[in-house]
Amino acid sequence: MAHHGTARHRRKWTVTAAAVVLAGAVAPAASGATTASPCTPGATYGAPLPSRSVAAQLIRSGFSFLEGPTWDQGTGTLLLSNMQNPTGPQGVQPSSMLRYTPPATFETFIADSGSNGLAISADGTRVLAATHDNRTISAYRLADRSRTTVAAGYLGHAFNSPNDLTTGRDGTTYFTDPNYQRGNRADEQGGHTSVFRVRDGVVALVDDTLPQPNGIVLSPDGKTLYVGATGANAIMKYTVFPDGTTGNRTTFASMKTPDGATIDCAGNLYWASYDEGLVHVFSPSGTQLGTISAGRNTTNAAFGGPDGRTLYITSGVSGGFGLYRTHLDVPGNPY
Repeated sequence: MAHHGTARHRRKWTVTAAAVVLAGAVAPAASGATTASPCTPGATYGAPLPSRSVAAQLIRSGFSFLEGPTWDQGTGTLLLSNMQNPTGPQGVQPSSMLRYTPPATFETFIADSGSNGLAISADGTRVLAATHDNRTISAYRLADRSRTTVAAGYLGHAFNSPNDLTTGRDGTTYFTDPNYQRGNRADEQGGHTSVFRVRDGVVALVDDTLPQPNGIVLSPDGKTLYVGATGANAIMKYTVFPDGTTGNRTTFASMKTPDGATIDCAGNLYWASYDEGLVHVFSPSGTQLGTISAGRNTTNAAFGGPDGRTLYITSGVSGGFGLYRTHLDVPGNPY
């Protein structure tokens, strides 16, 4: 475990009121058993980027600390978390869920959501949230914004501070649990920062050896799980078996301070580098295809828009965070 890297990034994110990452884009439909997907089965897609270096355009800045964007296909809006500076005796960061309606409308969707990473459920009725306010995975019904608990802890112990998540069409949700937003609350994970999965209320361990796991995303076919280990400057890759269990861990790519991520229909990964202010784009084989720049301290990315080809990016400095966008050539994969 890279203790020096973990400590350095933890200090940085604590000082700047940082959150850390989300798990990729999710695009639900209005109703039905599962949401509509912009991905065409069996389709062959071309290059996702118009050039190896793309600059995203700022939509609006001046936010505290943005994280976890996810596209709600049912309403044609983007949900994202806005985190504040730590407060209170436990040093926990308050967080609200914002809703962005293109081209320029921002509103508070859920005040005091306690959220970081977000993902729309497969049936499009709920937004799943990595919630550090009570150290759980939560679900908010989009219709009435009521909150329920999806994962309360592991083996009777509270999580550190769930950070990001990704959910499969079979109902299995995978999430990361670093300690960035644990504040002054006691460690109940024995010093481990881990990756978990939950299905039907049952929580299982995926990996407890990664230093500060952060962004997490499933491949379009649901057979591969990717996790960014911020403390190791690496992206890990796992095979996902039909029952939702995982194995065969390998190192997919190395990059500086991997934060949140998303994926497109061709399986290309879009991974935010916090320190570099870039989104690195990788092919499914691990080849780097290029970068997308979006200011400083890039935290996350999600696909959205009517055709699924708009990449939204959260990036900025504490108190001056912004939402950026760029239109790409391959649609994103919703889950």
